[in-house]
Amino acid sequence: MSYAGPDFDPPQPRRSRRGPLTVALAALVPGALLGWVVYEAVGGGGPGGSDRTGSPAPLSHTASAPAPASSSPRSAPPGDDGERSPRPSAPGAPAGSGPLAGKVVVIDPGHNPGNFRHVSEINRKVDIGTNRKECDTTGTSTDAGYAEARFTLDVAHRLRSLLREQGATVKLTHDGDSPPWGPCVDERARIGNAADADAAVSIHADGSAPGNRGFHVIMPGSVHSGGADTRKIVGPSHDLGVRIAGAFLRETGEPPSNYLGGGTGFVTRTDLGGLNLSTVPKVFIECGNMRDSKDAAALTSGAWRQKAAQGISEGIVSFLRRS
Repeated sequence: MSYAGPDFDPPQPRRSRRGPLTVALAALVPGALLGWVVYEAVGGGGPGGSDRTGSPAPLSHTASAPAPASSSPRSAPPGDDGERSPRPSAPGAPAGSGPLAGKVVVIDPGHNPGNFRHVSEINRKVDIGTNRKECDTTGTSTDAGYAEARFTLDVAHRLRSLLREQGATVKLTHDGDSPPWGPCVDERARIGNAADADAAVSIHADGSAPGNRGFHVIMPGSVHSGGADTRKIVGPSHDLGVRIAGAFLRETGEPPSNYLGGGTGFVTRTDLGGLNLSTVPKVFIECGNMRDSKDAAALTSGAWRQKAAQGISEGIVSFLRRS
């Protein structure tokens, strides 16, 4: 997802590659797990959490905290260097028994591989509460042409399999060819709301300038305008985002963004329809920058995408099993 345009937050100045983050990484004892952030003793903003709009603490590479229970084996699915992701025949069907039995997770793969064939449809404006924006976009791609929509769908399939193994009921907002384009950002939010999801996550990859690296998690700010009211989900969404970010960092080794969020790995926004219109805890994760060669090498690797799905899954599992 690209941030170019007047509706988006201006990029932060690039951080030095030899800053504190690099030093902290170099100081790690070999074999030690990457730490993950804990804010307010982990669990702040639980069910019906507070209307918190402050930024979480920066991700720490040296903090120690118990790793959440693994949600599945870490091996990548076979074939095409992991390119083929699991696609169960009944998307959204209730899973069996497991620690997450009775929990509902909605996965929103950013964009749609068919969007470029339906330009007029995705360009029409929809109401996001604070204003009107395009139904959807085509997304970005690597310089070699690997599309963001292809990446997000692949990670979504992997994530769905991992969460079903834990007993969760998992629904996708779309499955590539169904529907053939979109859905619009407002409909993506409504799918999560209608499912009464316990957690929802929208998967993306950014299209920033080369040299801009790293992942960031986008959390909803407090909005109460038109049909948008995020006040009840701000707290739990922040909790969900912090847990996903910590597990994603640990599993993938991808650093927090060096160009957005001031090095924290977190951005709060009030201009995204998928967040503004959500009534359930929801975050976006930008897994990396497709236009940076180092990030692109990871994003195009099936083995790395499996790690990305593993990290997102562990964050969701931690959120859903919180006390």
